Amino acid sequence: MKNMREVPPGDFVMGSDDFYPEERPPHHEHVAGFWIDEHPVTNAEFRRFVNDTGFRTTAETPPAADEFVDADPTDLVPGSLVFRPTDGPVPLDDWRRWWRWTPGANWRSPQGPGSNLGGREHHPVVHVSYEDALAYARWSDKQLPTETEWEYAARAGQATAYAWGDEFTPRGKAMANTWHGQFPWHNDQPPGKDRTTPVGTYPPNSWGLLDMIGNVWEWTSTPWMDTHATQAADHHSCCAPQHDTPLHENDRRVMKGGSHLCAPTYCARYRPAARQGQAVRSSTSHLGFRCVIS
Repeated sequence: MKNMREVPPGDFVMGSDDFYPEERPPHHEHVAGFWIDEHPVTNAEFRRFVNDTGFRTTAETPPAADEFVDADPTDLVPGSLVFRPTDGPVPLDDWRRWWRWTPGANWRSPQGPGSNLGGREHHPVVHVSYEDALAYARWSDKQLPTETEWEYAARAGQATAYAWGDEFTPRGKAMANTWHGQFPWHNDQPPGKDRTTPVGTYPPNSWGLLDMIGNVWEWTSTPWMDTHATQAADHHSCCAPQHDTPLHENDRRVMKGGSHLCAPTYCARYRPAARQGQAVRSSTSHLGFRCVIS
């Protein structure tokens, strides 16, 4: 299959006891074989989908007034969340210090009005909601991966903390696009590597998969729970028609893999076991996706 890799069936230990509470408990999983995109869906690939279908993303659509009855109508405009570095050190207990709701930000204008995709054709598409990712998957005759499938593919047969071993930067080498320096104000990465990077800038894992760690977080089809304890049915529902279930504003799905904004001092989630929940209609400048065929 073009630009996809075959993942063999197998068993692995999912989750971790070593980092954040939501990654617990570690538990054994069996995974059937499947195919997965070699890299996150790129801007060029997403543009082909939009050109073919005329699809408008959540970030390009005004929020529904009946879902935000207390909002000022002048605020109900299309937009998305964009990361903005701070001018200097700040307390790390409030994400609103570095995230800005930006009217006009969307996949075509990832930094907001005035920005475009020039030179970013092979970067992962961002500012896509869960519904946007589902629409692309349906158009391409694929699905979104479950959390179990995603983590199994990211580990690629390794039982280590990171996808490549137990050392974050082996011999000083950066293995993924993550934040190096003092978050959220000083990034030691050179210009061009301090936001998203073209897919394949960093080494693949041992199954040939690119950017499973870092660069952008990736949507999965698994509903968010605070731990793994209630997720036993996750891998059994991989082939369900994901787009047939009505979604609500407060629904959340698991996202995996960390992003270019993950830093040791703030968000050490550049690991296969790491996970966070994201509202299905939210979009940001560091969240994308890839697809599978189960």
